[in-house]
Amino acid sequence: MANQAAEYPLFSFDSVVPHQGAMVLLDHIDTWDDEALQASVTIRPDAPFVDEQGLPAWVGIELMAQTIGALGGCRARRAGFPVKIGFLVGSRRYTASHGYFPLGSKLQVSVRELIRGENGLSVFECELKGMGSYSHVSASANINVFQPEDPEQFLASGATEQ
Repeated sequence: MANQAAEYPLFSFDSVVPHQGAMVLLDHIDTWDDEALQASVTIRPDAPFVDEQGLPAWVGIELMAQTIGALGGCRARRAGFPVKIGFLVGSRRYTASHGYFPLGSKLQVSVRELIRGENGLSVFECELKGMGSYSHVSASANINVFQPEDPEQFLASGATEQ
């Protein structure tokens, strides 16, 4: 990832994703550049989806998707545009080292854009790693996303089709 410089300002996570409140699952953006972003989160007992065992590993896909969304939001904010919603189309080869991410673990989520099509489709390589004493925790996937030029028009057109 490129050296973090003034050209890549660190935005607050909730200012670059369309999620609000408790559904913002990540804590902050660590670093980003034009093609990649790294974010982190500490798994807390009061977080959404958490139970007595921790955060179910399947939620790792949403952590990765929100990290991808944050990259899109950072790009938009840096260019002076509003943050737009995007859609998770699918994932490939999602693997997790454990069934749960433990309570108290600090996780680092990294995404890198592999392919960006002119039609709004992109493919990202995603990796989740536990930090410190949780370094044995990990997950990875390739995630396909779609960000239409005009998300509201896209949603409206899909709602009327039979």
